[in-house]
Parts: sequence; structure tokens; C-alpha cells
Amino acid sequence: MHYVSNSFPINFKKIDMVKYTRILLLFLFPVFMTAQSVVDIVIDSDEHNTLEEAVIAADLAGTLSEPGPFTLFAPTDAAFAALPAGTVAALLDDIPALRDILLYHALSGEVKSSDLSDGMLATTINGKDVTVILNTNGVFINNARVTMADIQASNGVVHVIDAVLLPPTNTVVDVIANSPDHNSLEAAVLAADLAETLSGEGPFTLFAPTDAAFEALPAGTVDALMADIPALTEILLYHAISGTVLSTDLSDGMMATTINGKDIEVNINVDGFFINDAKITFADIVTDNGVVHVIDAVLLPPRTTVVDVVVNSPDHSILEAAVLAADLDGTLSGDGPFTLFAPTDAAFAALPAGTVDALLADIPELTDILLYHAISGTVLSSDLSDGMMATTINGEDVTVTINTDGVFINSAQVTMADIITDNGVVHVIDAVLLPSGSSSVTDQNFADFRLYPNPATDHIQLEMDKINDVDNNVTLFNMKGELVNRWNNISNGSKIPIDQINAGSYFLRFENSSLTFVKKVLIH
Repeated sequence: MHYVSNSFPINFKKIDMVKYTRILLLFLFPVFMTAQSVVDIVIDSDEHNTLEEAVIAADLAGTLSEPGPFTLFAPTDAAFAALPAGTVAALLDDIPALRDILLYHALSGEVKSSDLSDGMLATTINGKDVTVILNTNGVFINNARVTMADIQASNGVVHVIDAVLLPPTNTVVDVIANSPDHNSLEAAVLAADLAETLSGEGPFTLFAPTDAAFEALPAGTVDALMADIPALTEILLYHAISGTVLSTDLSDGMMATTINGKDIEVNINVDGFFINDAKITFADIVTDNGVVHVIDAVLLPPRTTVVDVVVNSPDHSILEAAVLAADLDGTLSGDGPFTLFAPTDAAFAALPAGTVDALLADIPELTDILLYHAISGTVLSSDLSDGMMATTINGEDVTVTINTDGVFINSAQVTMADIITDNGVVHVIDAVLLPSGSSSVTDQNFADFRLYPNPATDHIQLEMDKINDVDNNVTLFNMKGELVNRWNNISNGSKIPIDQINAGSYFLRFENSSLTFVKKVLIH
């Protein structure tokens, strides 16, 4: 069948009916063309295949087909191709980011080219503004040139552009940089090289002290921090939390761990919201990578020293008393770093009777013994090796022994290692280290007293030279200083049964009216 119109024959067997329908609509019913939505215009364009794919992937085809009206800035395939390699694929895999970018190309309302003016700002559907620039080179939306304007749609208008519009990001760092009240914080963030980190994806919650907050610090503090970048970095990271924490998420007494690893505490009372002692004066400045809360004081992270570890330990009361008596708490709370071998209360209890009292009455010797437990520098357990010698602060060496039973400093076993502090590290040990010059501790010739086997399984045999077989008593204590067993009237060569005693580490004390010996025993 043939139909002839204006001498042009149309063979319905050779033409696609859809194309024919469009031809009819184009030439016979042009008014129907306005029935196309902004989405239809994109779909029917040969130069907007990538935009079409993106709109469909982001599930925006339905939205942009609604009555609107909308103004759509439509980047061409060439515009998408000009993006860095892999960008389009990455966006198609990140639908929230893709939607954000696409909605930055759309305005609510119909804005034709005749409505545009140089410097005009227009808020896109994603909430951020685009800037119109008119000059001799043409019409630009941000940096994208309008190459075809005013394509009328049934629900708005489409303007073709030659570049993809990328919405500006507003990070927690941008809030600081754009604030007239945070110049000191901005300078500190830049000095600590944290601007890039805090401009990342995050999200971050930043507590931002004002310039007045920095000025309230003791004179010279800010200059000192700017000259000490590690300390500055630690303080700044104490103002940041990983994650977005709005004011509505805060509760009284809440603890939150900052990026520097230490906690801050939230206090809520009739006077307001406080982070530690700093009041939140402006809350919930939401950004693309988190939220900023303005505070009126600089947060200073609590400092934990090797002394703090001793003071806060329930097992080191005697060591704490000794450090205070020797006036070493100030020294060991300094910058250091220090490595402290910390004997427990049980270790002190295992010393001969009266030893601790004698030491507390002899401060020079007490100081000498305590400094024999400290090394200058941070020595972690991973730094130790069998046979290693380390010089203590008192000038004498300790010897490291590593075997199947554990790690030993001289004859004291490390029972807990690597308690990291801000000025070093603490290793807990189960015996007091005695330097060669100690006199307050009973220092008999240990060659006169032999104990074997050690480690032992079912018995321990004692051999004592130059010791009378009269009123010799043996006691066994566990690492907590608790009495485990006692044997009276022990003579030379006696075998002490231990087969009923649990495996572990113990202190064996031999004593009579004139002397005392203490040795560590391992029972398997």
C-alpha cells in the first residue's frame, strides 16, 4: 500500500512505524512536541546518552517527568567524556553521589536564557547554588558554556552545556576557613597539615574553639604549640570525632572517643551543653563531610604518664609510695620518654621483713633502687631480645632473658607488657630489681642457699651451707603476696613436697632468727 503526499511516496513496508509517527508529529502536529518532558528531550537526544543512563540509574526519570516546572542544564556525552578516567563508572556505582550531582543540574522553576543575568545565583534542587556568567564568549553556568538554550519541554526548559557541573563541597575545614572567629584554629590546622585529612570523606564531628578560646590559654601557649607540631596535632585531633554527632545525639555523661584516642565527656545542665569544660556556643553546622560545633575553650587532652599508671593501679601501692617518698614523681612525669619496670605490691611483700620500711627511711638508696627500674627511652616488649643488656637511669645494666617461661628482667618476670603512656611505657614485673650496691636489703651470699629443681614438679630440695639446722622455716607466697603454704623446722637437704600446689610462679622465703632468703620458684 502506498500513500502519496506532496509527491513523496511512503512505503509502509519499508519504514518503521515509530519513526513514521514521529515524522507525522514533527510535520503535521508540531504543537504536540511540547508534550515532551525534560527527560524525554534527554532520551531523544543523540548527544545525551550518558546523561540518560545516569538519570535512569539515579531513579530520577520519574521525578523529572513530573509537572515541575524544571530547568535542566544538560551536559553532553562529550562533557562526561572530559571527566577524569573512571569518574562516570565510579558515579554509576555511587548512586547517592550521582543523584547529588544530577540534582545540581536542575532548578525548580522555568528559567529561560532571557531570564539570566551576569552574576546571577540560582539555587539548584540539591540545595547548592550555580553562578551565571555572561560575557563576550557566551553564557556560562559556573564554568560550563551553554551551547544550546531554551529547548522547551512540557514541564520546563532544557539548556545544553559543554561541561558537567560539580557541586562545591563544604567541609568542616571550609567552615573554619570561612569563619571570621576561627583564624587561630585555621592556622593550627594548616600548620599540623590536617586540612586535607579533615576535608576527606569523613564524616567528622569537629569541636571548633574560637579565637577568643585560644587567646584565653596561658601566654605563649599558642606559639609553643605552633613550634611543636606533634603536640599540636594531638590537641587538634582531640577536638575531632569520627562520625557525625549532632547536638540531638548528645546526652549528659556521654563519653566519646576522639580521633587522638582519648575520651571527651558531655555535660548537659541548665547552663547549656559542655564538652569537658568547654561550652557549645553554636551547634550543628552541617557540612558535606560532617558537622561543626563551636566551643568557647580549647580542649586539652588528659596526659597519662608512667607515674599515672602506677598511681591508678591497685597492685602498685608500695611502688607509688616509694616514688613519692623519693620525690621522683615529677621526674617520671616529665617528657621522657621512660621505660618503667613496675614491681607489684606482692613483689615488695616478698622482700625480707622490714626491707620496705628500711628503704623508705633511706631515701638515697630508695632512689637508687627505683632508678634501677627505669630506662631512658621507650622500649616495647617487641624491642627486647634474649641476652640484651639495657642501662638503667641509675647507670647499672639489667639483663633481658627470654625463654619458654616468658620474658625476664634479671630474675623478675614481666607479667604485663606494653602499657603505653604519653611519656613512655610500663612493664609490670613480679619481683623488685636490686642493683649491686643495695645495702638495705638483706644481701646474704646466695651461694649458701640453693634450691632445685627450679622449675619444679613434685618437690623442691634445699641445700644450705653454713646454716644451722635449727628453727629454719620456709613459706611459699603467690604473686599476690598471699600465703600458700608453710613448712617449719626445715633442715639441710630437706625435700619440700609441692605436688599438691597449683602450677604457677611463686616466691619461696627461707628464714630463721638471723637471716632471710627469697627466691622465685616456678611450679609446673
